[in-house]
Amino acid sequence: MDLVSVRTVRTPSHRDDLALAPGERPLAGGTWLFSEEQPGLTGLVDLTTLGWPDVERTPTTLRIAATCTIAALLRVAPEPAWRAWPLVDQCANALLASFKVWNAATVGGNVAVGLPAGAFTALLVTLDATAEVWTADGGERRVPVADLVLGVQSLDLADGDVIRAFDVPVAALAETTGYRRVSLAPYGRSGSLVTARWSDAGFLLVITAATPRPVVFRFPTVPDADALDAALGTHDDWYDDPHGSPDWRRAVSTTSAHELRREAAAAVGGAA
Repeated sequence: MDLVSVRTVRTPSHRDDLALAPGERPLAGGTWLFSEEQPGLTGLVDLTTLGWPDVERTPTTLRIAATCTIAALLRVAPEPAWRAWPLVDQCANALLASFKVWNAATVGGNVAVGLPAGAFTALLVTLDATAEVWTADGGERRVPVADLVLGVQSLDLADGDVIRAFDVPVAALAETTGYRRVSLAPYGRSGSLVTARWSDAGFLLVITAATPRPVVFRFPTVPDADALDAALGTHDDWYDDPHGSPDWRRAVSTTSAHELRREAAAAVGGAA
């Protein structure tokens, strides 16, 4: 879509150029930004000209730039110990996007839109990632991605804040992950996306797409069926849109959660 109200496009080269004027918004891939009308938008600030490396590795962390495209992340060669890495490909395919979109859409953009079906939000929450946010006053703060998305297109970002990167613990990448996706149509938007991560140290379950914001359940060991049902019963905020009713989303998410629980129990020796 043509953004007919846009009058300026700025290309910053360092952070001092990043301050957003009234009516300006940051631009990364723009695959959502250009998909519909943007009332009040008069200027774009292209984050890609800042030259952030797509990924950076340390012994304890994998840093993913907010401007890293889906295609670039898929091209990363994982370390042999990263058993969780297949979840990257699974979440990329959950978006049902073409390779053309993968080469433009960014990881940060997928999170920053704050849509329930944002599969890279699910990926990063499952891997216990933390977002580094550059604040409008020139500072920075760190927010767990699980707490960054507050609801549908609502994030814990103040005016002028920009997501710089996501830091993923290598320890999380070394654990096993599971994935279940359900939609009303074979090629429809995700109605429920349930992901999990487990090891001898515990079991993590994340529900997205079916809920307005990521819902996270943590257990010290793989739970039995009753314990999982008790945990799921504490949540009663299920999303409602043409891609699924709340009751349907609750039902399919519960089924997926139990499938992943059984898969984890078989792998690490938990309750059947």
